[in-house]
Amino acid sequence: MHDQSAFTIFVDPPDSGKRLDLYIASNISDCSRSVATHLIRSGKIQVQGLVRKPGYRVKAGDEICGCIPPPVPVLFEPEPIPIEILHEDNDIILINKQPGLVVHPAPGHHSGTLVNALLYHCPKLDGIGGALRPGIVHRLDKDTSGVLVVAKNDKAHLHLSKQFKTRQVKKEYLALVYGKMELDSGSVSLPIGRHPTDRKKMSTHSRKSRVAETTWQVRERFELASLIKVDLKTGRTHQIRVHCAAIKHPVLGDSVYGLRKTALKNIYGKDLFRSVPRQMLHAWRIGFTHPVTEEKVSFEAPIPSDMQALITALRQISFRNL
Repeated sequence: MHDQSAFTIFVDPPDSGKRLDLYIASNISDCSRSVATHLIRSGKIQVQGLVRKPGYRVKAGDEICGCIPPPVPVLFEPEPIPIEILHEDNDIILINKQPGLVVHPAPGHHSGTLVNALLYHCPKLDGIGGALRPGIVHRLDKDTSGVLVVAKNDKAHLHLSKQFKTRQVKKEYLALVYGKMELDSGSVSLPIGRHPTDRKKMSTHSRKSRVAETTWQVRERFELASLIKVDLKTGRTHQIRVHCAAIKHPVLGDSVYGLRKTALKNIYGKDLFRSVPRQMLHAWRIGFTHPVTEEKVSFEAPIPSDMQALITALRQISFRNL
């Protein structure tokens, strides 16, 4: 879809009754359903010369005309920000995102983001997947480290986006949480939505929530904390952090859903926790189907130095208390 292209298609009888947006997405190369929906609503795709809704049911013989515009140019500047590349080929890049790096530009973060770094490293990302998030198919919170996959072309972007939407991507995280987990493994199935009073936060007590499921397994227990492996069955905003807080084992260093500093001192009496600079959450592994070769692939990001240092300190405290 890099060149503006007009098209005319006629609905065959077997396709009668299909939604217009789905019909367009399945018949026009490299046009996703979301793009089709936007073009239909803006009148750039019409049926029999009339503007229809995305949910319009097409009829046999309908003449559908439209135009696929070129991608909107990215307005953000490439910046030579260091990034650790775990893998790169003609279609995808796997990044080990460092903590503190914002993934994509947003109000207040127009520079210094992973997108700015990617535009410098791979200039052809311009416009893939939309102007604000070229190549980005999923995201990590600013202070969450770990593996992140980026598409380098439209075909890869559409393929990967579909895998994320249909939950075919396997994501494993490592998290340091407060307290000793009593069980070796477990799951949390609590719906997540916007916090009733604080719109910047998520909550398991939202008036409008969506199904969310997280499973966890203890990898190592310390005197004051636990290292757990977390698998996401769904991908809600702040899901791991919200669910860990809900079961009374918030992620270490989480300034939004974690314990207050006074509580840390009263409960643990350790300055070690009070100085943790960020939430100790790391996107450890990711597995998916390669968008071009169709092979099953997986990638792993090594534990970052700040998290490894805290694990070492926790081991030493546990060893001294034996």
